Amino acid sequence: MQNLLVIPLLLILVACSSPKPQPDAFADAEQAIEAAVRADAEQYSPVELRFAREKLEEAHKGMEYKEYDKAIYLIEQAEINAQLAIEKSRAAVLRGQVTELARENEILREDFENTFGEVFE
Repeated sequence: MQNLLVIPLLLILVACSSPKPQPDAFADAEQAIEAAVRADAEQYSPVELRFAREKLEEAHKGMEYKEYDKAIYLIEQAEINAQLAIEKSRAAVLRGQVTELARENEILREDFENTFGEVFE
């Protein structure tokens, strides 16, 4: 009779335990952070990059304390922050290019007006 009670209790305990993160989960987050660094996130989105690094560090600590759910969540957050850093960096670079092109257009417009004496619209 006791065996019949122990088996359901063991099944409940197994069902409640947290699964370990996949072995490549940390590698994926680290690669995302490296990609953010290559995208100049240190210059254009340092806050998001720092958050990504901090979340990954916390995830490592979660693994040490066997807090697997927390570690998985933090790994995902690290990847999300790294992706955000990448996109913000790309946007900043593109904004800079647009600004430069607008400046060049203004110079061309002024040259046209000076050369032909007409307003170019």
